[in-house]
Amino acid sequence: MLWVLIEKELKSIIQSPKFVATFGVCSLLILLSVFIGINEYRASVAQYETANSWVDQQISEATSFEDLPTRVYRQPDPMQIFVSGVNYDVGRLSQISSTEDIKLEQSAYSDDPLFAVFRYIDFGFIVQVVLSLFAIVFTYDAINGERESGTLKLVLSNSIARGQYLFAKLAGSWLGLTIPLLIPILIGLLLLVVYRVPMTDTDWMKLMTLLAVSILYFTFFIALGLLVSALTRHSAVSFLLLLVAWITLVLIVPRGAVMAAGQLVSLPSVAEIESQKDRYRADRQGELRATSNLRYQEMMEPAQGLAEAERRAYYAANIDLYTQERNRLQADMEITIEENNRRVNESLRNAKSEQERLAFLISRVSPASAYKLTAMNLGGTNTSMKNRYEDQMLTFRDSYTSYVDSKYQQEQEEQAAILAEQRRGGGAALSYAGAGNEAIDTSDMPQFVATQESVAEVIRASILDFGLLALFTLLAFAGAFFAFIRYDIR
Repeated sequence: MLWVLIEKELKSIIQSPKFVATFGVCSLLILLSVFIGINEYRASVAQYETANSWVDQQISEATSFEDLPTRVYRQPDPMQIFVSGVNYDVGRLSQISSTEDIKLEQSAYSDDPLFAVFRYIDFGFIVQVVLSLFAIVFTYDAINGERESGTLKLVLSNSIARGQYLFAKLAGSWLGLTIPLLIPILIGLLLLVVYRVPMTDTDWMKLMTLLAVSILYFTFFIALGLLVSALTRHSAVSFLLLLVAWITLVLIVPRGAVMAAGQLVSLPSVAEIESQKDRYRADRQGELRATSNLRYQEMMEPAQGLAEAERRAYYAANIDLYTQERNRLQADMEITIEENNRRVNESLRNAKSEQERLAFLISRVSPASAYKLTAMNLGGTNTSMKNRYEDQMLTFRDSYTSYVDSKYQQEQEEQAAILAEQRRGGGAALSYAGAGNEAIDTSDMPQFVATQESVAEVIRASILDFGLLALFTLLAFAGAFFAFIRYDIR
């Protein structure tokens, strides 16, 4: 009997205009989003490869390790095709230099602000907004609509349990939404193969998990539709209530949570942070100048009263030691400034993390927020994306600057040895690395390789939101069950 009820409900849905509209809209949007996402990904990969080639060419043409800055780029991820998240908001490159902070710059939206106005339509957006709305359209009259038409009284006059009937409604609506989702999704997966998108095993596992979470998400709205329909006697009233609930849960709560967190946890502006760093640097540079002047006066004090020739000879004999000490003070100053910048950046990051945690905590009362956070975690485009890349780039900067400094020191020692040999009249000038227009050897230079989060790490970060989605769905269906048990079919 249960399967007969499910089959009846499914046939009713498939033969209705709602199914045709849902299937058509879902197919068009999903296929279009995947196609556009693939093209955007391929364009990002081409840009990434071109930029890296340009950097490699600059390094290969360098003739000295002195002041050899470089830049590293954030590699595109195939999962951005399905969940763009903050991918287009976060910068794509960072300068790697001992005198500059690691900071991702030049985001896609900064280059094309038009897309920042309307944003990209990806699979995550379609599920979060479109499919959840269709779930309401499918179920707003599932109970009270049957009562209004008299069908509910006729069906329950037979030996059919109300729980069985309600489950048949849930299963039929669920299948009616799943079919329009799976067909274009399978075609979209075929597009990945046709366009040879380099999906790894980890990417495929993340994508399958994303599909499962998406199905769980719109299952909640099916259960919510059944709940409201079982609590009201008129389909027009239930549709209005569900529409208000959808607007609140999908559109208002996530944005309101961010606004509330922004008011409760204040952050210093970018201008304040940069001003704080600049003031600290200016103070340390002033101290260095004062210390250097004092050291110079102390060095030249024994030469007071000497003849000009003797003063020059004394200066020539002691200037190297003075220069070495000044360079040491300069290096110590740069280390101090870098440590201060790291402390300031860490303090700002902690404040941002606190604000972010509060915003997510408040927003999780909405299943839409829980789904969005889970989808971004699976896509690797969550809010921690920026910190993750900047931390890896910071680690790379330490090894890169250490390599460049050691190579430059070796270069200077070789040059000094050659100059000393020339002064002794040792014959023809010898060549050394970095001399003239000869390119330096960078074959052993460290390379930046970003590491991606594993499936286990992603699932561990998403387990709370996944659990909340499951809990919301169970509570909605349980509420629908108890409401329908007491429902007056007259």
